Amino acid sequence: MDNTHPDPDPRRTPGLEGGGGVPPGETPPGESSTPAGAPDQNANTPSGWGPLPLVLLLVLGALVAAFFLAYAVAL
Repeated sequence: MDNTHPDPDPRRTPGLEGGGGVPPGETPPGESSTPAGAPDQNANTPSGWGPLPLVLLLVLGALVAAFFLAYAVAL
């Protein structure tokens, strides 16, 4: 891992006043980001529904459909 500091040196950065301030009309230097220190956000993402919840939903749907079918036949 590279331990160098990516921020610019304020003593050698053009457009900065003493103390690190930016005069009016100047664009401040870009700041560093922290992608090297951030954890991998894609490591623990779920890949989809597991088989058990899908089976339970299908069984529940079949029971509801059977109830309404039996109710329609009883009329």
